Amino acid sequence: MFGLIVTLVILAVVICAFGIRIVSQWQSGVVFRLGKYVRQIKPGLNIIIPVLEYVSLVDMRIRTMDVIPQEIMTKDSVPVKIDAVVYYKIFDAPKSIIAVENFGMASTLLAQSKLRDVLGKYDLDTLLANKDQIGKEVLVALQGPTDEWGITIISVEIKNIELPDNMKRAMAKESEAVREKRSRLVKASAEEEASRKFMEAAKVMAESPNALILRQLQTWQEIGAEQNSLIILVPTEFATIVKKLQDSK
Repeated sequence: MFGLIVTLVILAVVICAFGIRIVSQWQSGVVFRLGKYVRQIKPGLNIIIPVLEYVSLVDMRIRTMDVIPQEIMTKDSVPVKIDAVVYYKIFDAPKSIIAVENFGMASTLLAQSKLRDVLGKYDLDTLLANKDQIGKEVLVALQGPTDEWGITIISVEIKNIELPDNMKRAMAKESEAVREKRSRLVKASAEEEASRKFMEAAKVMAESPNALILRQLQTWQEIGAEQNSLIILVPTEFATIVKKLQDSK
């Protein structure tokens, strides 16, 4: 009798030992009994029925998914290659196991499809200027199907848009032309402003002979600073006499 009790105790200890399951803090345990979902166990020490029950552990942390670069034709018929990353998190562990065979692979393929569908509606300039906005639109497109798998999409980030070499050269030429246009406009504006100043200066000199003489002296000083010119000064009175003689003729 005593031996039977000892055997039963040992058997119970062994069964309990095989029935112990430890779930980490970042995990959630999904318990199946004879293949049927029965409950969800929390982090810590848990007991299950050996042989009849088994546990699938699901990582509940935020995950990153690199989307394989996709070759996309934009609305204005420009072939580009898009590289994106998706951040997602499981919010319903049983659904992520029961509703889909492999939620990671399914999410990757769905992200590739939605990325091509959404980005193909925009032209190249819109893609380059509104990457954040388009990323949010891809997020909304992904969220519907993944909700049924117990997955929530946190963010979709478009990392890189790779352009063909001929398009890069064309865009470089366009940027150069825009800069050249801006440079010419600035130069023309400066010349226009300078011409106004010259007109104002001419009016001042016409009204004040002394101002004209001062300007003349300043010009001689600038010429003499170079020390490579010969300056012959003619008295103003002599020039006046020559002018009168010409007028009398």
